[in-house]
Amino acid sequence: MTPNREEVPISSRDYWFKVVEFLQQNWALINARQDGVIVGFFGDTSGVFDELAFPSEGGAQQALRRNGFARYTEDANAQGFLRPPDPPFHRRPHPNAPIYSSGRFWK
Repeated sequence: MTPNREEVPISSRDYWFKVVEFLQQNWALINARQDGVIVGFFGDTSGVFDELAFPSEGGAQQALRRNGFARYTEDANAQGFLRPPDPPFHRRPHPNAPIYSSGRFWK
C-alpha cells in the first residue's frame, strides 16, 4: 500500500463494469457486511471513489443492472478487451464528487 492512501477492504472478486467514456470504465464489487451489502465503485486504477449500501445482494445486483452495469463474468465480449483492476483497493476522490451516492448518476 502506498503511504497516505487508505486501503478499502473488498473481499469479492465478482466484478461489475460500466463503460463511461472511450477507454474508461467504472467498476463495482458487492461486499457483504452484517446489515446487508455495500457496493464499492472504483476506476481502472483501483481507486474507490464512491459506495452505496443495499439490504441484500440481489437488490444491489438489480440496481447495478438498472444503472447500466454488467457482470464481467457474463460478458464474453468485454472479457476480450477489458481487464478488471487488481487489489489492493484504496480511497480516491472522484473529480466530480461522489457521483453515484449523490443520486446525480443513479436511478
